[in-house]
Order: sequence, then C-alpha cells, then structure tokens
Amino acid sequence: MTSPKLTPIDQPPATLRDMVQERMRDAIIEGVFEPGQRLVERPLCEQLGVSRTVIRETIRYLEAEGLVEILPGRGPIVATMDWSDAQQIYDIRRMLETAAAEQCARAITPERAAALKTALSSLEQDFQDRVQGGLFRATADFYSEIFEGAGHHIAWEVVQRLNGRISRLRMMTLSSEDRQRPGIAYMQDICAAVVSGDPDAARDAVEAHLRDTTAIAKKLLAAENSKAAS
Repeated sequence: MTSPKLTPIDQPPATLRDMVQERMRDAIIEGVFEPGQRLVERPLCEQLGVSRTVIRETIRYLEAEGLVEILPGRGPIVATMDWSDAQQIYDIRRMLETAAAEQCARAITPERAAALKTALSSLEQDFQDRVQGGLFRATADFYSEIFEGAGHHIAWEVVQRLNGRISRLRMMTLSSEDRQRPGIAYMQDICAAVVSGDPDAARDAVEAHLRDTTAIAKKLLAAENSKAAS
C-alpha cells in the first residue's frame, strides 16, 4: 500500500510575530517612527493588540536588522543613520549587485528571463501606485531573481541582513525629486541588460543606479544631520 502524497506548502502562513515584525519594520522604513524616537512598549501593545512579549521579541529582531538601537537609560529607539553608515551599505551593494547582475546575464535562461520580467512588472505596478511597503518587497523580489540566477546565495543572505537599512535609504531616495531619472527607469535598464545576456551592460546599469542613489542619499543625510545639530 502506497503512502498518501501531500502537496508541499509553498508559503507557510505568517505567525503573529512575523506580522508584527513586518508592520513595525514598514512603519520605521516609511517614517511613521522617526530616527531617534523612543519605542514605548505599552502604546505599541495597545495599537497592535499584542502582548509585551511579542513587542519585545520584535524589537530584538529589528535591533538585529539595524533598525532599532537599545540605549542605556532610554530603552529602544529608532536607529539613526549617518553618511558613514550609508556609504558602507552602498559600497557593499555595489560589490554584490554588480557581480550578481553580471553573472546572471552570463547564465540567463528563458525561464529566468521570464521570472525577472514578471518581477519587474510587479515593481512597475507598485511604483505607479506608490504602494510603499509593496514597493520595497517587490524590489527585493526583483533582486532576488538576479542573485538566484547568478547562483550567489551567500551574497543574497548578506543583502537580506541589510535589507531594513537598504529600504530606509531607498525610502529617502525615492521621495526625492533631485534625481537624474526615476528609480524605476534604472530597474528597467538592469532587467533589459540581464535578459539580453550582456554582462557589461548589466554591470553598467547597476553602477548607474547606485551612483545616482548614493549621491542623493549623501545630500539628504547631510541636510538631515545639519538640521538635527542646529
């Protein structure tokens, strides 16, 4: 007698802790909680309808992502970011993303090209609708296809650990009007270069995107830090 076959679970249901983490992460990234603002347990429990244990676990998780700091005598606050931190993040992104885009272009398959185009379509829709939380997740899905296509799984793990801080910077640069081109235009260039199997063009497209966003972030963080110091 053969044993019954079970269909694999493609995406397990989110736990309460997962949902609270996502809600608070989005709130920090979108600026609902400002840098330096205290995260007080009782109001968070009341607003989200969860226990202090869940809030404490969430704060510890967000601390590991670099979105929260625990200060002696003050407790948890939304982490601040200066240009030195941002520059390191952009340097890491430049190294990892250019390498992944080049390799993905070299190894491109029809299946991967179709998946990348689908990810870009979702990104374009969220960009048009200005769905911020969805936009960050769609961007992560887009890059996930590139890193997976390159076979750079360890590099993608590194990027994911930085994802909260990357998304905070992305939020700043997306809202800026001081851009050479809209952010989505760079993503379209990256997709086209990778899908065409041109590693040099893929590297150049990633470089152009990061060069623009790095310059914007530097200006915005300088203004933000100047305002905080005055």
